[in-house]
Amino acid sequence: MKFIHDDFMLEGQEAVRLYHDYAENMPIIDYHCHLPPQEVAVDKRWDNLSQVWLNGDHYKWRTMRSNGIDERYCTGDATDREKFDKFAETMPRLLRNPMYHWSHLELARYFGVDDLVLSPATADDVWERTREKLQSPEMSARGLMKQSNVVLVCTTDDPTDSLEHHVSVASDQSFSPQMLPTWRPDKFLAIEKGYQWTSWIEKLEKASGMSVKSMANLLSALQKRHDFFASVGCRLSDYGLDTVYADKYRDAEIEETFEKGLNMQQVPEDQVRKFKSAMLYELVKMDAASDWTVQIHYGAMRSNNSRMAALLGPDTGFDSIGDLPIAAALSAFLDRLDFEQKLPRTILYTLNPGDNEVLGTMLGNFQDGRTAGKIQLGSGWWFNDQIDGMTRQIEALSQLGLLSRFVGMLTDSRSFLSYTRHEYFRRLLCNILGREISRGLIPRDFDLVGKMVQDISYNNAAEYFGFEL
Repeated sequence: MKFIHDDFMLEGQEAVRLYHDYAENMPIIDYHCHLPPQEVAVDKRWDNLSQVWLNGDHYKWRTMRSNGIDERYCTGDATDREKFDKFAETMPRLLRNPMYHWSHLELARYFGVDDLVLSPATADDVWERTREKLQSPEMSARGLMKQSNVVLVCTTDDPTDSLEHHVSVASDQSFSPQMLPTWRPDKFLAIEKGYQWTSWIEKLEKASGMSVKSMANLLSALQKRHDFFASVGCRLSDYGLDTVYADKYRDAEIEETFEKGLNMQQVPEDQVRKFKSAMLYELVKMDAASDWTVQIHYGAMRSNNSRMAALLGPDTGFDSIGDLPIAAALSAFLDRLDFEQKLPRTILYTLNPGDNEVLGTMLGNFQDGRTAGKIQLGSGWWFNDQIDGMTRQIEALSQLGLLSRFVGMLTDSRSFLSYTRHEYFRRLLCNILGREISRGLIPRDFDLVGKMVQDISYNNAAEYFGFEL
């Protein structure tokens, strides 16, 4: 029997029916990803599986290192084929790791390789078959989006970006999926970064065409870029934080801290927190004024291995889950915005699954009775976009809020092959609901439950974000 088959992950006829009759053919809105916009604009192609599969994929690099594979075959100068062979060598060791499922789903869906599992014994066959398939017209960046039934993606973009590739794609009438930018300004909170932070300020000056010598200047320059993003179709912001900041502060303190940062003086930790609190508040107010949806991704401890970070840089597979407190600051942050009637639609993503219930109960405090699901518990992401992590998120939201209003899955990926994450999520969702139908815990009404599946898969996101589809 094939490992990846039509009913993969689906346990029972109820789950099978929900998935194939209601979820399988729903379009995809990938409202948070890290696809390089230039690669969509130029319709990038790849010569072999290693290029499209392994380049830049720190998920795979982590597993290879754990299997004793030398760094040369992850980020080094080994050939594409050598790197692929080392990943094939690792694959049999990945049983129960989500990478085993993701990789075989991608092989099956995009390359038709569903009659074997990857191992050193099958590596030659997989390499040749995928290399041949990559020569076909539909295997370009845009082709992969089309065959995945993607109608819209939101990339993640720096406030100083020209967005020229978004404009280029939008003007091409031959390509139907939309690609919209997402405003990602969190680096401007990081005043403790010293030279890095001042270099970002310099880039902002060039992009905005104005001098940034005060807090008022900084916020004006960011507002100017915010308006530009809106003009190109941006509907979401995103903040990558270690935790949420809501310290009390005075404007004079923030101005003083700004001047220290601009002069590259050391900023005490308490002043850093106050500066971040002020910046986060002011930026989210901008988002609210533009009727954007705010995403807050928090809880990552980044670049833990200082030796490898110095060698390879950030986002190379040396990050982990953090455990900083969240409840009090998050409550104060949301409460201040709500009190001033400036709280926008907000999605909260935790990297620490121990916070699911904290967020699940926090949501209900700030729903406004007008916007369905206004404050959302975001999908399992990064270390949690696997069966256990997604199940925990679904259970917390189901018990403490409204799963039926959930805006669903996203890829959070740089890979054009990762749309199978949506399939993976939908199969899991249908399995959970199908199991409860069979146990008599929810009605055996497939139209009722099937509509919920379709809403979570696509309809809720289409309505919630206000996209013009």
